Amino acid sequence: MLLLAAVAVLSLVLGAKPLSLAEVWHGLTDPASPEYAVVHQGRLPRTLLGLAAGAALGVAGAAMQTLTRNPLADPGLLGINAGASAAVATATVLLGVADLDHQVWYALLGAAAVTVAVHTIAGGRQATPARLALAGAALNAALFSYVSAVMLVDSTSLERLRFWTVGSLAGARTDTLPSLLPFVLTGLLIALLVTRPLAALALGDDSARALGARPGLVRGAVVVAVTLLCGAATAACGPIVFVGLLAPHLVRALTGPDPRRLLPWCAVFAPVLLLTADVAGRVLGRPGELQVGLVTAVLGGPLFLHLVRRGRVGRL
Repeated sequence: MLLLAAVAVLSLVLGAKPLSLAEVWHGLTDPASPEYAVVHQGRLPRTLLGLAAGAALGVAGAAMQTLTRNPLADPGLLGINAGASAAVATATVLLGVADLDHQVWYALLGAAAVTVAVHTIAGGRQATPARLALAGAALNAALFSYVSAVMLVDSTSLERLRFWTVGSLAGARTDTLPSLLPFVLTGLLIALLVTRPLAALALGDDSARALGARPGLVRGAVVVAVTLLCGAATAACGPIVFVGLLAPHLVRALTGPDPRRLLPWCAVFAPVLLLTADVAGRVLGRPGELQVGLVTAVLGGPLFLHLVRRGRVGRL
């Protein structure tokens, strides 16, 4: 928790114009201070969005990995983020939907559709982790190709969506979090409520039933939670890769595979990853910035390969 608080403070301090802690405090508390607009209209919404989106992606990734017993399960690798992105791009470019309050519903619809499609293509109840990963990768590639084609319809659409498609917190506004929060909180609540039966389900369906769990209900609850979490985060930030994949593996090394400990700690640690990447993008890209989705991809890929080489992946 101290690490999360420290990263949140850094997110408020660092940017195109670094602020001191005293200036940040004045910006938070004194409407007459020159830093008030910078903090309240830019850095505070951005930081809060990073906290919410990071928690959503981390818990979604941990829940998916636990449910499918697939160490590669991730909202990005299984195409769920791509489904949300495709729906938002379609709504924005072809239907003229511009506000987040409406975009989030399209994102949820796209995420749900791809979740069902991946599970169906992979064989339904007979789906294996490998088949889920292959189906997700195929749909992921197809949907992002579709998003690129939609963006090329006109130059205005390309300019509006080109940063969003790589994943960014820069578009956060004062009304972003209120639009996002109900979906994230609902998804987090559902995911945390099923951690105990999810732990029983890891022993197999028969053992889970003997312990009083209902496998079908648990799977359905996890799918609903993941759809809410991924759809809301993608609508607000765009598709951000590796956070939902990497955070559970790093947390699992400390807590073990029990979802009763894994999911709550992913809700704390994943925002640390996301905000750290966002701060790094602002510092390394001065006087501009690198989008957080680019930073997570550049840093997350080698780190995940390092975990694979050390044998830290696959122990679910």
